[in-house]
Amino acid sequence: MLYLVGLGLADETDITVKGLEVVKRAERVYLEAYTSILHVGKEKLESFYGRPVIVADREMVESSSDEILSGADKSDIAFLVVGDPFGATTHTDIVLRAKELAVPTKSIPNASILNAVGATGLQLYNFGQTVSMVFFTDNWRPASFYDRLRENASIGLHTLLLLDIKVKEQSLENMARGRKIYEPPRYMTVSQCAQQMLEIEAEKGEKVYDEDSLAIGCARVGADDQKFACGTLKELSGIELGPPLHSVVLLGKRAHELERDYIRLFAINEQTFDASWKKYHERQ
Repeated sequence: MLYLVGLGLADETDITVKGLEVVKRAERVYLEAYTSILHVGKEKLESFYGRPVIVADREMVESSSDEILSGADKSDIAFLVVGDPFGATTHTDIVLRAKELAVPTKSIPNASILNAVGATGLQLYNFGQTVSMVFFTDNWRPASFYDRLRENASIGLHTLLLLDIKVKEQSLENMARGRKIYEPPRYMTVSQCAQQMLEIEAEKGEKVYDEDSLAIGCARVGADDQKFACGTLKELSGIELGPPLHSVVLLGKRAHELERDYIRLFAINEQTFDASWKKYHERQ
């Protein structure tokens, strides 16, 4: 059996009892290490599980899945995923590959940012499509996220933006020369996301949002030191929320008064919060 085991969001203790039982009896244990990160290293996991853990990078998961699946028709293999096993589309690919090889699979769910974002006080059923924000470069500024924001905004729903991480990435030069030299890890921050959102709105000019739109910056959700900051996009573009991982929620206009009262607890500035709420969210 190939087991896809969700690890939760923060550290080694977030794994479920069911997931831990799988890990302890598995023949091999892999840790998917590029779609997200825990706040502890591989060594902490190995100490807590009492088992060696093999780090599986993007290349291994996407190009060498047969190595992971080898022997999974005869013994148990555990594939560990930060958050929930199906929080990233990559993991449906490995399940489909297992099916092709007649390897049975089972998933062990866990918390992910998709439900843990409820800690902001926003009601989960008021969220629309989740979107990703990638790092801009000098000649690449993808704006497909803007269309999803527009669609969510058109029916008044909140939008969760998942922020880019770059782990074990090669520069174009090193890739072209075939050199296995990797760039240092990078993790997008709330401020970088807000800046990029405002840049694209300035280009589009469709007023899906503006610098006075309310949003919530989220940092290390699920960890003991999780942090939220609610303010305008202009305010968030200059905020520092500490180490990764970060995400952002853009408020929809259907926000309820109970949501307002809760997120106001995280207000960067209560006066600008009240003014922005009145401008965009107060029912006439």
